[in-house]
Amino acid sequence: KYGSWTCFRMPGWSVTNVFRVLTRKKPLEDSNESKLAKVLSAFDLTALGIGSTLGVGVYVLAGEVSKQYAGPAVVISFLIAAIASIFAGLCYAEFGARVPKAGSAYIYSYVTIGEFIAFLIGWNLILEYAIGSASVVKGLSTYLDQLCGNPMSSFLGTHLPINIHGLGAYPDLFAFVVTILFSLAIAVGAKESTRVNNVFTMLNLGVVLFVIIAGLFKISSSNWTIPKSDVPEGYGNGGFMPYGVSGIIKGAAVCFYGFIGFDCIATAGEEAKNPKKSIPFAVIVSLAMIFLAYFGVSTVLTMMLPYFEQDEKAPLPHVFRINGWYVAEYVVSIGAMFGLCSSMMGAMFPLPRIVFAMSNDGLLFRFLGEISEKYKTPFKGTMLTGLLTGILAAIFNLSQLVNMMSIGTLLAYSMVASCVLLLRYESDDRRESRIVGNGRTIDEDRPCALWRRVFNLNGQTVPTKQTSRIVTLSVALFSAWCMVFSQILTKFEEDVASVTSFDCLQLVLGTLPLILFLLIISRQPTSGVKLSFKVPLVPWLPGISILINIYLMIKLDILTWVRFSIWIAIGLSIFLTYGIRHSRLRQREQRNNSMAIMRDCSNSALLGGQESSKYGNEVPLILMHSSS
Repeated sequence: KYGSWTCFRMPGWSVTNVFRVLTRKKPLEDSNESKLAKVLSAFDLTALGIGSTLGVGVYVLAGEVSKQYAGPAVVISFLIAAIASIFAGLCYAEFGARVPKAGSAYIYSYVTIGEFIAFLIGWNLILEYAIGSASVVKGLSTYLDQLCGNPMSSFLGTHLPINIHGLGAYPDLFAFVVTILFSLAIAVGAKESTRVNNVFTMLNLGVVLFVIIAGLFKISSSNWTIPKSDVPEGYGNGGFMPYGVSGIIKGAAVCFYGFIGFDCIATAGEEAKNPKKSIPFAVIVSLAMIFLAYFGVSTVLTMMLPYFEQDEKAPLPHVFRINGWYVAEYVVSIGAMFGLCSSMMGAMFPLPRIVFAMSNDGLLFRFLGEISEKYKTPFKGTMLTGLLTGILAAIFNLSQLVNMMSIGTLLAYSMVASCVLLLRYESDDRRESRIVGNGRTIDEDRPCALWRRVFNLNGQTVPTKQTSRIVTLSVALFSAWCMVFSQILTKFEEDVASVTSFDCLQLVLGTLPLILFLLIISRQPTSGVKLSFKVPLVPWLPGISILINIYLMIKLDILTWVRFSIWIAIGLSIFLTYGIRHSRLRQREQRNNSMAIMRDCSNSALLGGQESSKYGNEVPLILMHSSS
């Protein structure tokens, strides 16, 4: 009774405790009014989205995807990627609206979902920004090399070849050095200038318009209808879709990379004048303008020159050189290099910020977030992430980098869309009375058939923990079935002519569970939280976004999955061996538990002292023990 050992009992690692640890949420410590000036208009946000997104995609991907994957149908690949990006952008906008702070999907998920999901999203964002930077500097290197007559690739390919399957042909030392220099510039406190970025954005759009207008004088529709007899071996069957529907889908998975960067619009929502209207407007308009740029460039490119004659590394200068327009070739090349420099700076800036935020929360090594007294920046973290980016740029070729970035970003967007569903239907603990619209009080424990609960046939309008669990399970099953459904669709892509009635029956039966899971989710009561922006048509639109993202992930090659699995395995090992133990939330819980134990034991001592007065001056021994 006295000095009870219940004061310091060790918690057991039960399933409940593990789940609680993985889902512990970061408190929003400063919920006061934003100190940032709300000065950004819809036009500013749109320009920000275009400037951050329009990069390697417009200068490199159109030629590569048309030659290797889709042929002239690359325009359809860009359209599919644009639709998937708009769906993901709307989900991202609502995700950001839930947390009234500027930040990334990592911060949003940490505050609203939990620590484990936040770590996975943050770890994927590191991959996204690192490979994004590496791919931009790789595009810069290949453009400069092409402009000078390929001296770097010839010399390095001859003297320093990399004879390892899955890596590039040679170490790109130029890309490595440029990456380190950019990292150093960021680490010592160099800041982006809005005016310079706007100039680079206008320069990018100017080059795109120049390519489209100049190319119109040299286009020929015959390049979209080349007969199979005129197509070299290994380049498909000719025509508009030489690689079939499967090639278009594979091309869309790669083209998706060209739309990455619009998430900066949502992160700037705290500074928007009217985020409820300007954020969705800027997301849709910027993605639409970028799609038109890609559509125009790829149309002109494939009409000026047959798809199998495209240059994968620098298609725009190549097509003008073939047509004898040497001035246009150099104008496009120089403009592209300036545009790529701007895109690289924009891609590298968020990377150390994500690493700093994660290390500051204790999920990554603390030294990565140490602020330099001299430069007032996370110098070590910036240089180490720059080193990682430089190594990626040096040893992988552009297509490998793009595939790796696509899979990481598609997974991150799928998780964001899933989180939107979970949060829209989360239980509302603040409404303790649980009043339905007609005034009845909900009794969650009353007997009710399972199917009535699943389809909410009782007309419940206030979300509870039970309805929230139904939504969570439905989202998990929906995501898992999307992978199965993607495999069924593969048959229809690869050989439509040989599709049988059994295949069609499989497609119909495979579609039914997807509709069923979304129908179950739609029947559940929604949260009453007021947001500045909400995704329309929930759960259908986020569900379609998840399906498209998973479908595009399935289409990526096996080596990309292997590299990505290695990256995730490294991240999980860091989280399980370091992050979960050094998390600031865990340390805060330890302090709170210790204080609670001391308080309980003090109360026990007080009660024990009162009782001891009846029986003598016996003093109980109070053992203090902090939970570990």
